[in-house]
Amino acid sequence: MAQNRDPGKELFVDWMGDTLECVVDSATGGILAAHFFVATLGDSSYPYVEAFPDEKLDKWLLAHVNALRYLGGIPRVIVPDNCKTATTKPRNYDPAINQSYWEFTKHYEVAILPARIREPQDKASVESSVGWLETWLVEWLRGKRFFGFEALNAEIQSRVQELVKRPFQKRKGSRQSVFETLDKPALRPLPYTQFEYADYVVRRAPANYHVEYDGFYYSVLHGLYKQLVTIRATATTIEILNDNRERVAIHKRRQPGARYVTHLGHMPSHHRHQHDMNHFDRAKYRMWARNIGRQTFAVIDRLLTVFTDCRRTSLPVLHVHPAMLQEIWQ
Repeated sequence: MAQNRDPGKELFVDWMGDTLECVVDSATGGILAAHFFVATLGDSSYPYVEAFPDEKLDKWLLAHVNALRYLGGIPRVIVPDNCKTATTKPRNYDPAINQSYWEFTKHYEVAILPARIREPQDKASVESSVGWLETWLVEWLRGKRFFGFEALNAEIQSRVQELVKRPFQKRKGSRQSVFETLDKPALRPLPYTQFEYADYVVRRAPANYHVEYDGFYYSVLHGLYKQLVTIRATATTIEILNDNRERVAIHKRRQPGARYVTHLGHMPSHHRHQHDMNHFDRAKYRMWARNIGRQTFAVIDRLLTVFTDCRRTSLPVLHVHPAMLQEIWQ
């Protein structure tokens, strides 16, 4: 059936069926296969193509973000396959969108309508573009070698910019001219901030109230002991949610450094007291001594001064002259 596409309404997305071994691995010297993500707008069939080393969820979402930025706006609907990177329960009607993809839709305020299983006519635009690009792009890349995906994608963009200027065979204009006159003006503006991919992991809070992610341990409120919590991890933050999807903790994501990241407010009272005792510094000792009395403060202050001088001069405390100790106690 003939389809009339509203300008700027639908963006069809898919992975190409063919891969191409064309990227040289700088570490091993081996050849890596490139997987091609394709997105096309419904009316103009204006394409976006990007190569990735695999078809995992983080690459899928990054490709979406890059495609929207490349197009300069947001459609009302995105139509993917019923693939694992888009849905958790693929079915013909009302499929379940996976959590990270759902976060993406909320950030850009766009609807996701997966195509029905084994129904390519639901996304005929991208299917025809995939065939067209496999002929004019992938075949053109075949036999070439690229030292990294950045170099490959630069070559892809150069080639695609050439292809979109070619006139349609059964329609006036080209993909680029129709995009600029019809599709692009109909797109909604991009948000101020760019979507950031988040990984979701479920953990049970242990007795020490620190849940593990990527080799590091992040604290939650000690009262959540034995309860299931969800870790939402981005490149910069660790957010912890309870079973009501409410945030109960947020931490800066640790890369190097100590394995345990602890918020003092998450500790029970006896742990907090022990922590405070283990972290007494000079200021706390002086404040403690001042609360006892002037003489106590004078002794403690003089002791700390002597110890500081010893550390500055690398002199062991045991080698302090007895006269100095006598002066302290006088």
